Amino acid sequence: MDCIFCKIVAGDIPSTKVYEDDTVLAFRDINPQAPTHILVIPKEHIANGAADITADNAAVVGHIFEIIAKLAKEEGLSDFRVVTNNGEGAGQTVPHLHFHLLGGRTLGVEMG
Repeated sequence: MDCIFCKIVAGDIPSTKVYEDDTVLAFRDINPQAPTHILVIPKEHIANGAADITADNAAVVGHIFEIIAKLAKEEGLSDFRVVTNNGEGAGQTVPHLHFHLLGGRTLGVEMG
């Protein structure tokens, strides 16, 4: 598989990990858009982002949001944004479900 996030999960590409368990990996974005910019991904490849969330994999998405809350607290964020893009037209550049945790500054209200 030629998925950069799957390669990060496998350890083939280095990352700055901030959290890992059996189902989730969280690491710092290499092109941060805010002082805190962490990507939180399922280790399982869910190809088309949010469009591929089903009853079979919804539990991992719930777990991801538990981890996002934990990481926000650890990063000292009371105000933060969680974003997922679905499809190229929405800005998705890696075809693997992932969530951006952004914070550490005032974020604009314009979404595009």
